[in-house]
Amino acid sequence: MSEQQQAAAGPSSMTNTDTVVNTSQPKSDFKVYKPSDVIATVPSALPDEYFIPTSSDLKAAQSQLAARTQALTNAPLQLKSVKEAEDQAKRDRWPITTIRIRFTDRTQLEKAFPSTDKIRSVYAFVRGLLREDVKPIKFILYQPPKRDLKVSDLKVRDLTLAQLQLAPSSVLLIRFEDDSLNGSHVPAPLITNVLSQAVDLPRPPEVLDTPPPNVPMSRIPGSSGSSSETKKVPKWLKLAKK
Repeated sequence: MSEQQQAAAGPSSMTNTDTVVNTSQPKSDFKVYKPSDVIATVPSALPDEYFIPTSSDLKAAQSQLAARTQALTNAPLQLKSVKEAEDQAKRDRWPITTIRIRFTDRTQLEKAFPSTDKIRSVYAFVRGLLREDVKPIKFILYQPPKRDLKVSDLKVRDLTLAQLQLAPSSVLLIRFEDDSLNGSHVPAPLITNVLSQAVDLPRPPEVLDTPPPNVPMSRIPGSSGSSSETKKVPKWLKLAKK
């Protein structure tokens, strides 16, 4: 085929590899968890001896109390530069804050934010995933029992997530001004394609039913007892030794 014929043929003469279009969708940067009724395994009751403090426990508690008292006494003398250095150390330690939003039906959204972000970033994230009919309705993110993280609160809106003590991870509950959206039987008002991504909430780790390390084995019911106890020798074994 001549060059003129190739030009006349146009794009139809191109191979399939020349017309490949990337149809892959970007991966969501958040997670959605289905409502869950999973209850953490309750460990068995500990013996009374476990709650009796030892002399080392009392010494450690006394040292901790003395250190806390000294810190409170010296707090007014702390320089501003020292306080800023401590805040910077916290930001360096936890540069990312994972926030989980729990709806009243126990559906949960999870997203990682830079710890330097403000609470308004979390509000914008949640509002962007709500249904169109729910987006105009105001809501409040809060921590139980009574800590509301309102964007309108001057003590909240200008602080970073780290300064709000939300780093490295926190769970926030959501409360709508429209009470009809707050019932435990009301499904989370999220858009359909978000709900379709929901997965099961990871199960909590199982608690092993093992005796506490500070309790002597002789005090635990069913244990073999201490080595100082005299073991009884069967009568037939005594006769065999004679």
